[in-house]
Amino acid sequence: MADTKMDIAEATRLAQQGGAALQKGDLTEARDTLQRVVDAGHANPQILLMLGEAYRLAGDRAGQEKMAEALLEQDGGAIRALVWKGDCRRAGGERRVAASWYKTALRRAEMVALPASLVPLVDEARAAAAELEVEFSVGVEEGLAARGLPPAARSPGFARALAVMRGEEHVDYVLQRPSSFLFPGLPQRRFYEREEFDWAPAFEAATDAIRAELRTALADPDLFKPYLTHAPDRPRVEFNGMHDNASWSALHLVHNGTVIPELVARFPATFAALDAVPQCRISVRSPSILFSLLQAGAHIAPHYGMINARLICHLPLIVPGDGALTVGGEARQWEEGKLIIFDDTIEHEAINHADSDRVVLIFDIWRPELSEADRKGVAALFETVDAYR
Repeated sequence: MADTKMDIAEATRLAQQGGAALQKGDLTEARDTLQRVVDAGHANPQILLMLGEAYRLAGDRAGQEKMAEALLEQDGGAIRALVWKGDCRRAGGERRVAASWYKTALRRAEMVALPASLVPLVDEARAAAAELEVEFSVGVEEGLAARGLPPAARSPGFARALAVMRGEEHVDYVLQRPSSFLFPGLPQRRFYEREEFDWAPAFEAATDAIRAELRTALADPDLFKPYLTHAPDRPRVEFNGMHDNASWSALHLVHNGTVIPELVARFPATFAALDAVPQCRISVRSPSILFSLLQAGAHIAPHYGMINARLICHLPLIVPGDGALTVGGEARQWEEGKLIIFDDTIEHEAINHADSDRVVLIFDIWRPELSEADRKGVAALFETVDAYR
């Protein structure tokens, strides 16, 4: 509870006292005094920095991380706080989470004029990130071997994909710019045509049954949630105001490879139709099956998907009027009951110009160009990565 009796003058005096104690190495005095100021509601970035440093020097990771989070609430690009988050997560054994914080700090450091006081800290973060990448590479090799994929057992395409991932081979991007994993050498195609897939006609024939189940679900507003939400353990990422925004919302039937059990009975026709689809199965990444709702006038800004080993499918179910999916500069209108299949690692965006909500069923499939050996390699890689986390 804030100390409402502490005025600004008293808070300033205590902050100076705590800072002096920190300089003298009296960590107990520094922590107790500065914490009083914070608890009284008078914290500013400088006080939070001093208190975080006192916790860090005392080896109190919980206190250090709490101050880092408080700093990031005031300034999401605070480099010291980003590095502290990396340090605390690494100390907690969360190596990939720690790497994400270090990388965010290093990207931020490249964007600003770095004060001399931060140079040693950034150098330490760079060294820590490099160590974590080495650990990760070793872990990937061990995990792939344990899953029956030592180097000699890998398909040529998958072996090359690993080389690209490690930075051992350079790829000149044309259209595909996956944010997570690139399988090199795949065609740079924006859209695939419905007629290319033998399963598509039967799936499209189930449109009316799927839409009927959807309309029942739409009567329950609590089922749909914002598509993008912030992961509390990762650096905050903004996407044109769409995080925690219901204008782009979703109802997941299968989320990152996991079926939502309570929804199976509610969508029997949908799941039955999907049984005949060659769904992409990649550990806790895929399949993802969801109804995606875009409110009237909503615009999903241009962005890139994560993995180019799969294609994204839209089955338009409710299309109230004008709207389009644009991939690599080519726009296609949604038409109810007609699949749109595209590579989401090519820049794409969506807009609903109509005066009511547009809803499509989204799911992913393997890219047809990948062999079974290629698919096995990709799936084993992400099983390894997710187990490593």
